Amino acid sequence: MKAQDIMTQEVATIRGSATVAEAVRLMQLKNLRSLVVDRRYDEDAYGLVTEDDITKKVVAFGKDPKQMKVCEVMTKPCVVVNPDLAVEYVARLFALTGVDRAPVIRGDLLGIISVTDILFKSDFLANPRLAVLERALADALAAARAIAEEQGTNSEAFATAREKAEELEAEAIHLRSGFTPKTTTAEIWNEATPVAEAVAL
Repeated sequence: MKAQDIMTQEVATIRGSATVAEAVRLMQLKNLRSLVVDRRYDEDAYGLVTEDDITKKVVAFGKDPKQMKVCEVMTKPCVVVNPDLAVEYVARLFALTGVDRAPVIRGDLLGIISVTDILFKSDFLANPRLAVLERALADALAAARAIAEEQGTNSEAFATAREKAEELEAEAIHLRSGFTPKTTTAEIWNEATPVAEAVAL
């Protein structure tokens, strides 16, 4: 699944020049935990103001929300997500940056995605990405072995199959966070290993 498949399309925006009190009222009205701060011009960055920002930067210091501006408490530029980004990479982006929501943008604002969307709208319970990748890798390795046996390791078909398997393996290794795979494509591609041995792996 991709970010665009699970994002919330209805997004409330606010100007950076609005007061924090106006932001809170809009959050209450729409039952939201964050607002996207509009760009002032096309090359400008989007911002984000969250209930956490307001609590930590306004309420905690007893500041007057009717006097403080959104631009004083927002995060800008904020982390943004491409709508085509796979859900597991959205989750990893959130983990690496410490955010729990981000606008989904392709030129213009398309929606917003949060950890809640990832947990409740994605298919990670039924189809964890690593398991899907490992099945695809096993199939790709089997196909490469069959091609090596029939056409040899110098054939164009084997080169294509090898490249596909290596790409799948690279992504799987990345998702495993450095754990060494049980069987690597290197065992099959080793030029010194006879094809019969590689096929037997």
